[in-house]
Amino acid sequence: MSGGMDSTLSAYMMKELGYEIIALHFNYAQRTQAKELSCFNAICDELKVLNRYVLNLDFFTQIGASALTDTNIEVPTNGLEEGVPITYVPFRNGIFLSMAAAIAEKEGAEAIAIGVVEEDSSGYPDCRDSFIKSMEKSINLGTKDETNITIHMPLVHLKKSEIVKHAVELNTPLHLTWSCYKNEDRACGVCDSCRLRLKGFKAAGVKDPIAYE
Repeated sequence: MSGGMDSTLSAYMMKELGYEIIALHFNYAQRTQAKELSCFNAICDELKVLNRYVLNLDFFTQIGASALTDTNIEVPTNGLEEGVPITYVPFRNGIFLSMAAAIAEKEGAEAIAIGVVEEDSSGYPDCRDSFIKSMEKSINLGTKDETNITIHMPLVHLKKSEIVKHAVELNTPLHLTWSCYKNEDRACGVCDSCRLRLKGFKAAGVKDPIAYE
């Protein structure tokens, strides 16, 4: 759970299905790390999640190559980027899922949920349905025989507007979520993530409850 809209809705959907939530958050030196962590904790409070993991990863800054973790690279704001965006963090979801698998095995969990979105995402290769399915297979091959984990990706084929509508239906606390890549006080409204979010709210006919510059 990043503190963003997609992973938050995924958690609410899993709770609706009857799962007990074990929340996992990563501090990986992303630009909005403090804001995302505060959102994560606020959302967990709303969900009444008692079992929370916050893992600190410092190696993404050493790897660099992403505007989210390298302050020498500007976050794009013109919305014209083609191909894999510079905000892509190399193999981030693969690393996150591997660590989630270790926790899931320790906790005896049946499932991992991840809020990846394929159709209406920013073109990240580690958000694809096929990739997540391959990770599920690898996780089950690389864990104890009695471990059998299913990776749920309930949003993977939804558009952002559909995500907004589902979130409203489940009374998801959208006012506590954060999507901006740049700012921690008022969202910039022009980075790729803000653009996708605002477009989704507009198409859904719902007012975004967070503050923008």
